Amino acid sequence: MNQLDQSRRDTLKMLGMGSSAGLLSLFGGLSTAQAREQQTTPRYALGAAPVKIKSVKAIATAPQGSNLIVVKVETSEPGLYGLGCATFTQRAATVIVAINTYLNEFCVGKDVDNIEDMWQAAYVSSYWRNGPVLNNALSGLDQALWDIKGKRAGMPVYQLLGGKVRFAIPCYTHAGGNTPEAAADSVKKFMADGFKYIRIQQGGYGAVGATADKPDFKVANFGGETDNYMNERLYLKSVPKMFEVVRKECGDEIELLHDIHERVQPIDAINMIKRVEEYRPFFIEDPFSPENMKWFAQLRQATSVPIAMGELFNNINEFKEPMVNQWFDFIRIHVSQIGGITPAMKVARLGEWFNIRTAWHGPGDVSPVGHAAHAHIDLAVWNFGIQEAVQFSEKTQSVFSGCPTMNKGYMSVNEVPGLGVDINEKEAAKYPISTKSNWQVRKMDGTIIRP
Repeated sequence: MNQLDQSRRDTLKMLGMGSSAGLLSLFGGLSTAQAREQQTTPRYALGAAPVKIKSVKAIATAPQGSNLIVVKVETSEPGLYGLGCATFTQRAATVIVAINTYLNEFCVGKDVDNIEDMWQAAYVSSYWRNGPVLNNALSGLDQALWDIKGKRAGMPVYQLLGGKVRFAIPCYTHAGGNTPEAAADSVKKFMADGFKYIRIQQGGYGAVGATADKPDFKVANFGGETDNYMNERLYLKSVPKMFEVVRKECGDEIELLHDIHERVQPIDAINMIKRVEEYRPFFIEDPFSPENMKWFAQLRQATSVPIAMGELFNNINEFKEPMVNQWFDFIRIHVSQIGGITPAMKVARLGEWFNIRTAWHGPGDVSPVGHAAHAHIDLAVWNFGIQEAVQFSEKTQSVFSGCPTMNKGYMSVNEVPGLGVDINEKEAAKYPISTKSNWQVRKMDGTIIRP
């Protein structure tokens, strides 16, 4: 037998054994033993090489007017990076400094997979527990690390959180007008678009802008030029009337929500909520400021209207007592402020034990990355309640690709590994942020009203 015949026989022998390992040894440069090990050991059991954080930086942009801050975590694996939302519109410039100096130094060289360890370390490393600036920075880091983990696993983040428990995410949108009739007309338009949950407001929060009256503090040249005025009595009278008109014109099937935004005295909020109970609100949001939490016990005794609370909470521990006491029905977390996906999931899981549902805060001053983080949690948690809807402008979509999408009142995510949203840094640079913020609302005499 010549050498060529022997080679053919050896090849046929390996094929007859069904040995892809043998072929790998011939053509892949591996020994037969190594190739057999790869063949018999599933890919998931081989493990993945550690990946380290190479840099952490902030990307600032404002394509829709609101300041947006995104954290970009670059890794030792070429081309692999993660994005997270650290938006704090009112103090954006300080968050950028926290990310580019503190977080970058803190994270470089750490293993990207150890999310919980990094979260805990960042949370306590400043000794005093994180305030809003560092909490936003930490939120962006946490979301970026989950984005990376999803990309490394080849799965959307919701799969890593347990997989889908619903096909898409029911959302509520915002309707309003300066009169009850205008609010009802606005609701009808959104109903025609397929929305089943609609928040109704008359004017801005607290009916700001619903009256042309010039307040005394403006006449006296007190306060800032752009400060807003709120007529508390007008607001308290207008909300029950608005619910009455909208219910009459739009029917009983549509779910109606309203946001008090903590702008009236606790006892006035309780009395107003009692008056709207007959119109069956889906929930009333933020009746009291964080400084008035003990009033929730009295509110519970006074009315059965469902309550949503928590977007102003800065620390996950603030949720514990209200949830244990079942003071509210919906967890109103701002995921890009509370510390990211990691703590939001903990609060959501705790809520399941007390029959408290999620209702993540999703305003326009959250980046598409942050909205994607909301959506991935929404898809995975059983005790989901509702999600605040969002619409992205063409400018925003030119900066962010893979944004969550809306269809007939439902939100869906980009079905790719990670959070599914990417950023075009050149486009982002076309829309610089500002440092101005206008959140000041005053009473007739000029006293600041707390949001």
